Amino acid sequence: MPSPVLSAPSESVVEATVLPRLIRLGPNLCGAAFTLMKLLPARFMLDRAEQRGELGPGTTILETSSGTFALGLAMVCRLRGYPLVIVGDPAIDPALRRRLLELGTRVEICTEPSPEGGFQRARLDRLEELRAQYPDHYVPGQYHNPDNPHAYAAVAEQLTESLGVVDCLVGPVGSGGSTGGTAAFLRLLNSDLRQIGVDTSPSAIFGQPDGPRTVRGLGNSLVPPNVRHAAYDEVHWAGAAEVFRATRELHARHALYMGPTSGAAFLVARWYAERHPDAQVVALLPDEGHRYQDSVYRDEWLAAQGFTDEPPATAPRTVTHPGLALGGWARMDWHRRSLDDALRAPGAPGTGEPR
Repeated sequence: MPSPVLSAPSESVVEATVLPRLIRLGPNLCGAAFTLMKLLPARFMLDRAEQRGELGPGTTILETSSGTFALGLAMVCRLRGYPLVIVGDPAIDPALRRRLLELGTRVEICTEPSPEGGFQRARLDRLEELRAQYPDHYVPGQYHNPDNPHAYAAVAEQLTESLGVVDCLVGPVGSGGSTGGTAAFLRLLNSDLRQIGVDTSPSAIFGQPDGPRTVRGLGNSLVPPNVRHAAYDEVHWAGAAEVFRATRELHARHALYMGPTSGAAFLVARWYAERHPDAQVVALLPDEGHRYQDSVYRDEWLAAQGFTDEPPATAPRTVTHPGLALGGWARMDWHRRSLDDALRAPGAPGTGEPR
């Protein structure tokens, strides 16, 4: 029996886990499963800032995040010795907050949403106040910094080397970095690549009114500048019941213990791959599911939330306007339009135009 091939140790956990594992999930479906996807842009942004001379010894890094970008930054900052202040909101669960504190991060929680823009706006306002308190600071700015999508050139290169031409890329949309950045580089080889964004309702990213969301990690109260709407061919708004079922199926069938954003991408990518058997489809699976072991992975929690009362939808309904996609699982042919053009499409709620 041949001996296993041994490789040299990585210099850090960041270097060891920054790229995804590529796992076959179907005849024409591959999952790019990250341990923590936001490590990649966190590292890349700090690398570029150091190269530009915007970071030096003692520079404090300030950022707004209530999810995994905060954790990615905390890991990189701890290893490089940068002080880090994260501005979050109550969506930061106790386990994540403990990890941030353990890594030496100062965590500030905005307890009240802004009247316009919700918690995202409140966090951004507090970030501006902190900038005045720290003369030597750097703000990565995941929502507007072009280094965020540029970081995913490495993922596009990995996919191309392993799979060849990719026909369809499916991924959740939050800051606009991962799906948009990866697709932009893949389109250098295949301009016909179909880019499918996955959101949830109600979310402002693709033109819906903002509101409370059940699926964590998806949706936004504001439209991040890094979201290039005109790059998307199709948009899905995944319902919570469908997302949670797909997350559990990803584990039960493929032993991939992932979070609900990964379940959302898997849900849509599987649906598309089954209907296009000749297309090579890739789903971006952002992070693992350990933060959700007491919620999504507990039958009692799902039942208490009412997600076991009715069977989830097995296919999306097709709509012609984002306002018609509220509730459940819906899809819209986006046709690489700007957000304004998509919102002017016939069939807007209350217009009386054909749907």
